[in-house]
Amino acid sequence: MTSPPAFRRSEPDARRADLIAATARVLAREGTGGASVRAIAVEAGVSPGLVGHYFAGIDALVAATYAHVEHTVSEALDAAVAAAGPDPRARLDAFVTASFSPPIASGELLATWTAFWSLVRSRDDIARQHDEQYAAFRARLESLLAECGLPAPRLRHAAIAITALVDGLWLELCLSPQAFSADEAGTIARSVLDALTSSGR
Repeated sequence: MTSPPAFRRSEPDARRADLIAATARVLAREGTGGASVRAIAVEAGVSPGLVGHYFAGIDALVAATYAHVEHTVSEALDAAVAAAGPDPRARLDAFVTASFSPPIASGELLATWTAFWSLVRSRDDIARQHDEQYAAFRARLESLLAECGLPAPRLRHAAIAITALVDGLWLELCLSPQAFSADEAGTIARSVLDALTSSGR
């Protein structure tokens, strides 16, 4: 009876995931200027030809990596909301403050996002992904705010304001973690949520 092979060939989805993870690391370390097919192949430990087998060039690979990072962040937010239980305000707090903890509050993630942001003005596909991501974040915020009783006319502006607040606190927390803690960022965010959800109902 023939013995089974000592290894299994990587499945296509696993290989693609490896290449996307390698791209994220290269972008975080080198920026878009250093993100070449060769650099990513070296990072992933594969040949440049294999990168081309799975992705139609560096632009497609960067776009797929952006989508993957977006998905990772969305999963972390969803998990935080689910863990908060059924109380509407607890769910809103969890969604807003999840950005101040790993895996979202991360210097490496900041570096990767910075690389993506640098492409927004020069690549329509990245700009579209950026717009869709932020629209989805604001839409989720509007839904959570509505569950807390905020009237419909105020939802859009409140979601924009909270998004800007979260982005600013997240950015400073990643850049200068010694300036304030994640708990302090959460306290600041919750105080703004208190003001928004307790007035003008």
